[in-house]
Amino acid sequence: MLQLYAPTTKSGIIDKIYSDLGITVDDFPLADITREINLAKTNLLTIALKANGWIFDDSNHTDYPIIKTNIVSGQRDYSFTTDENGYFILDIYRVMVCGEDGIYYDLELTDQKLKGGAMGMVNGQELTGKPSKYNKLGNGIFLDAIPDYNYTSGIKIFINRESTQFSTPTVNVADTTKSGFDARLDEYLCVRPEAYYANLHNLKSLTFLNNELLKYEGDEDRGITGKIESIYSKRDKDVPTQIITKYRSSR
Repeated sequence: MLQLYAPTTKSGIIDKIYSDLGITVDDFPLADITREINLAKTNLLTIALKANGWIFDDSNHTDYPIIKTNIVSGQRDYSFTTDENGYFILDIYRVMVCGEDGIYYDLELTDQKLKGGAMGMVNGQELTGKPSKYNKLGNGIFLDAIPDYNYTSGIKIFINRESTQFSTPTVNVADTTKSGFDARLDEYLCVRPEAYYANLHNLKSLTFLNNELLKYEGDEDRGITGKIESIYSKRDKDVPTQIITKYRSSR
C-alpha cells in the first residue's frame, strides 16, 4: 500500500503523480494535489459503498462505525449528524435498543410513507413502552413507541460515514499516511488527480487518463463495470472488510 508522500524514495502517491505527469511541486502544489487525492477518496468511497453495501469502512478510522446515545424517557426522536470523532454520517443501516434488562435487541425498520408504517411516529398516537420499530427521517431516527425509561448508551446506531482525509504534507517531508482502502486501488488515487491536471492544462495524455478512469470507475449507463466495483462487490457481505492490526477502542 502506497504512502501519501515519499520525497526521498519517490514511491508515494504524490510522487507517482508528479512522475507520471512529468511535473514538480511548483506545477501542482501540495495543497492542490492533496485536495484532488481527497476528492478521489470520496469518489472511491461512494462506489465502494454502492458495490459492497453498508459494511465498508475506511480502515484509517480509529473506531468502529457504531455510535451510541442515551435512551431518554419520553423522547421519541434522536438526531445524528456526525460520529463521535466528527466524521459526517452518510447513512444509518441498523439500530439496536437496550431494554431495561440491559440486553440489546434489533429494531425493525419501517417506512412512514407506506400505509400502516407510521406506527405512532407521526399519526398522533403517543404510544409508550419498549420500542420495536424505527423510521429514518433526515439526520435521525424516530421510535414507534416512546421509551418510558432511561438508559445510558441504550441506543446503538450502525452507520456508514465519510472517509478520512489526507492532510497537506510539507515539501520534502515524508507523510506515511495510507489511503485506508484496498491497496489494489492506490493507483486510482493517482489517476483521478492526473486526469484533473491533464484536463486543466489540455495535456495530450488526457484521453489515456480518461480511459484509465473508466477502467476504475466504470459506466453504469454503458454497462461497464469498473475495477472499484469489481473488487468490492466480491467481498463477502457477512465478513468485515477491514484487516486491523492496531488497537481499536470498543464501543
